[in-house]
Amino acid sequence: MEDISEATVVIGGGLAGLACAVALAEREHPVTLLESRPRLGGRASSFEDRQSSTLIDNCQHVSMGCCHEFNRFCKTVGIADSFQQAEQLYFIGPDQTGSRFQINRFAASRFLPTPLHLFPAFAGLSYLNLHQKRELARGLKQLARTAVDTQHEPTMAEWLKEQGQSQTVIDRFWNVVLVSALSESLERISLAHARKVFVDGFLRARDSWQVLIPTAPLEQLYGSKIQNFLTERGAKVRLKSGVKQIVLTEGRVTGVELRDGSHIRAKQVVLAVPHQRVLDLLPADFPGRADLARIEQLESAPITSVHLWFDREITTLPHAVFVDCLSQWMFNRTRLMQEQPDNGYYYQIVISASRQLTGTARQGRSQDEVIADVVDELQQVWPEARQAQLLHSRMVTEHQAVFSVKPGVEQLRPAQQTQVAGLYLAGDWTSTGWPATMEGAVRSGLLAAEALLNDSGNSESLLLPPGKTSLLSKLLFRL
Repeated sequence: MEDISEATVVIGGGLAGLACAVALAEREHPVTLLESRPRLGGRASSFEDRQSSTLIDNCQHVSMGCCHEFNRFCKTVGIADSFQQAEQLYFIGPDQTGSRFQINRFAASRFLPTPLHLFPAFAGLSYLNLHQKRELARGLKQLARTAVDTQHEPTMAEWLKEQGQSQTVIDRFWNVVLVSALSESLERISLAHARKVFVDGFLRARDSWQVLIPTAPLEQLYGSKIQNFLTERGAKVRLKSGVKQIVLTEGRVTGVELRDGSHIRAKQVVLAVPHQRVLDLLPADFPGRADLARIEQLESAPITSVHLWFDREITTLPHAVFVDCLSQWMFNRTRLMQEQPDNGYYYQIVISASRQLTGTARQGRSQDEVIADVVDELQQVWPEARQAQLLHSRMVTEHQAVFSVKPGVEQLRPAQQTQVAGLYLAGDWTSTGWPATMEGAVRSGLLAAEALLNDSGNSESLLLPPGKTSLLSKLLFRL
């Protein structure tokens, strides 16, 4: 069996591992990236739907303007042009009569300063009346001014009740934004993470709220371009290389054992795998096991995608956010990908925190019934869809899409530096200051690389300086 020596090994080719490997390779630090699958990207993956001959993503991944590290990563590796920046969002909700759906174009004012630049957009939401909009404004202001104690914080549902937010405002605003952003229900979302969404996404800077949507399948996005970037800078990428265990000698890293029985000697290892796999890859008696074992208390939340192909276009909108619906987001994949609709017009519907659609919580509904419910909603929103023929459909659930941002979760997330000499952790589940997002994953990889380089005698801060907060936001919300 092969027995080779490498300076640094990164285990896991998801975004965290890729960000770490890219940072090291850029600084001419020898690194080998091991990925057990035949592709890079981790959970940001695609697979071929044979009936439609289409690469479909296991789950829709989007970025935002406030995701500075992820957006910089995309520019660094040359994939930034594969994202479409949405300068306006389309919220679709019932009008005041409740008899029909209405499209609300959500965009920033060019004439008002931050954070007032979004005031006209909030004020124009058709599915909230004037009283409800005032109630919402009070809630947003109070949320921004609230100092959160992460040791004793309520859920967002509890906090909203304390603030007197009505059920209509909760259902038609707070639930719409937060469940999509954090992939959890309000009864499980911590106040701190909810606050971060609104402060960083809407109130701190002018373009932070803008959504960046991939215009290529995720497998293409995180595949050959990033692999070529790494190899051109001297890094080694080994696919189909599953790790059995990290080898420790006298309390420090000395290498890794692969599933095929071969060994790689290494002085430094970055473990960039999902938190469910971490403890299995480490010896039972490794230093710091009791502290790290807290990650076993991290819970996961599922995200479901319904993929639909129609014989005609049911809407020209590139995307839409649904209010008071089972469906949460629609992505017009045919338009986003700028593809010819040879196999039908392709739409992806995303349902986050989809426990009600999986396992025993499904309440007897089959996948066909869920798909039928989604199609019915589309027909209510766009009546012309009733004339369209559904050519093909598919429902995909990522059961462990993200970790659950429950109160107390920050006490379970470990730092990237461990008690084991030469061992580092990376993953959105580590302590990054962000929820389970692509931004959090990239930040974790950079923090792991920073700790590793520092231990190697190359001290350097790899994170960007904190983004500037507008002066008016500071005055209004005490940010």
